Amino acid sequence: MKTDIHPTLFDTKVHCNGCDTNFTTRATVPEITVEICSNCHPFYTGKQKLVDTAGRVEKFEARRKAAEAKKAASLKAADVKAEREAKKAQKNDPELKEIAEELKDQTIDEPAEVDAPAPEAETEKTDSTES
Repeated sequence: MKTDIHPTLFDTKVHCNGCDTNFTTRATVPEITVEICSNCHPFYTGKQKLVDTAGRVEKFEARRKAAEAKKAASLKAADVKAEREAKKAQKNDPELKEIAEELKDQTIDEPAEVDAPAPEAETEKTDSTES
């Protein structure tokens, strides 16, 4: 058998950042730091606990809100630009001016026509049992 092929084992001190617990085990490194251990893990304790050491949830929410605000601003800017271009096109196009004036005259001079309700069509009642 080969000699000296196995790593050196140390009595390792393990520190949990989630619950500030320290315990000793054997490993190839002298010290280990963990975020969650068996004393605070929900699987072992039965309690749900959110460990968010880097503020990941808050960072995500901030990014999401910023993206929504940016999207809303770009949509608003696009609407304003479209309106501006439509007004510019209307000013430059004489046909559109004439059509707009005709529509304006029609809506002012003529009252809105109210359509009378259409009479109901007479339907023949047939008996489905007769052959």
